[in-house]
Amino acid sequence: MSENSNDQTSKPTMGEQVKSSLTELPMDMLKSQLRELKDAAMGRAVGHAKGWVDNATDRLNEVASGERDVGGVLGRSASKAGEEAVEGGSPAKGALKGALSGVKDKVKDAIPGMGGGGGGGGGKATKSTNFVDSIDVGVPVHVAYNQWTQYEDWPDFMKKVETAQQEDDEPKVDMKAQVFWSHRSWQSTIKEQIPDQLIVWRSTGQKGHVDGSVSFHELAPRLTRILVTLEYYPQGFMERTGNIWRAQGRRARLEMKHFRRHVMMNTILAPDEVTGWRGEIHDEEVTKTHDDAVAEQEQQEQEDQEQEGQEQEGQDQEGQEQEGREDEEGRAAQEGQQEEGEGQQEGGEQSEDEANGETDEEDSDLGEEQEKSEETGQQDTTEGDDEGGEEPEPESDGEDELTGEEPPAEEDTDASESDEARE
Repeated sequence: MSENSNDQTSKPTMGEQVKSSLTELPMDMLKSQLRELKDAAMGRAVGHAKGWVDNATDRLNEVASGERDVGGVLGRSASKAGEEAVEGGSPAKGALKGALSGVKDKVKDAIPGMGGGGGGGGGKATKSTNFVDSIDVGVPVHVAYNQWTQYEDWPDFMKKVETAQQEDDEPKVDMKAQVFWSHRSWQSTIKEQIPDQLIVWRSTGQKGHVDGSVSFHELAPRLTRILVTLEYYPQGFMERTGNIWRAQGRRARLEMKHFRRHVMMNTILAPDEVTGWRGEIHDEEVTKTHDDAVAEQEQQEQEDQEQEGQEQEGQDQEGQEQEGREDEEGRAAQEGQQEEGEGQQEGGEQSEDEANGETDEEDSDLGEEQEKSEETGQQDTTEGDDEGGEEPEPESDGEDELTGEEPPAEEDTDASESDEARE
């Protein structure tokens, strides 16, 4: 075991082996090679820098002599640097501005549809971005129209609109909005405007403009659809760059959503406080001012109220007349019933009187017959006594007198015989 331990202690470690290998390398040769590589790299860099400086100097000389167009990046840089130096400013700052201006022109020339107008972007725009969309708001059509035409409220709920103002009774609307980090202004001229129906406009601006129309459609008494159609003509570097991915269309759609949110959250609470602009415009001329339109509307509402009041009075009067006729008919029917009842009662009394009269006549007839029968009986008795005592026939029972029935036929025979006897 002692021999094994001695073998382990005598074996060199990894670090010792690496160190011994490095000591065996030719370090002097390696160091010399590294020095030569460094000198070569420095010489090459200096050569490139010298060539770049010489090239720049030649270009500046060409610019100064008029042999090179100043519209390039370096030309713009040198030109702006010289202007800043003459004005007492910083040449470096001027060179930077000139270089950025040259790069901007290069990009405009490289992208199709963005060239041809110079650095100021003042050329006429030839390509437009079309935008068509609609929103539904839960208010009557006149409330939606009034809020739309109250342009001074737009910056309160639209994110990128900075100012919006319409001149008094003029078909002009001045707008200012933010495009990326730039601020753009334009003026819109209203060609046609009919309250609660449509607005059509054209606009002008240094960095592009927007033409379009908006129409209002009543879907229900408390539901309105707003249809917006836009033609955006970008002009300028930032506008054209944003137009590549249709940023303006997305922004317009978002602003419409902001309008709907404002109407449904604020305008709906106090719709009468939003007056808008109720005038009319035809062929870019104001044919009816806002005050005239409001006065006419108030007069129309007053006439409608008066007409409704008259119609209501007529309906009330007609209802009263109808009630009077019904009352008269009811009274007439009641009187007729009473007269009919009285007639029936009189008829009943008359029938009773007639019945009583008939009864009295029958009683009198019975009495007369009874008297005649008695007289006849007495005569028969007298004759019987005279003829030898024939027995008279028995008289009728008292029931006949009580019932009022006529005597039997035999009594009539006896009466006739007695009459013959008297004769």
